[in-house]
Amino acid sequence: MDTAKLELAAQRYREAEAALDAARADLRAEAVAAMHQDPKRGDQAEVARITGWTREQIRLLVKAAEQREVAGPKGLNS
Repeated sequence: MDTAKLELAAQRYREAEAALDAARADLRAEAVAAMHQDPKRGDQAEVARITGWTREQIRLLVKAAEQREVAGPKGLNS
């Protein structure tokens, strides 16, 4: 059995997954940063329009980021 093409496809898939994970993390970080800088009415709707996420998803994302900020780096508040 020749598995060279299968190996290549599997490698490309793993690389694409890693790139997607990194892009998703970047998008989340930028959405939170956008919500924190000079907050104005309509910012949440604009972030929702750009990302395709619901306003509830954005609220939850910002809330989770704020909770992580309060908790601080792992191990420091233990």
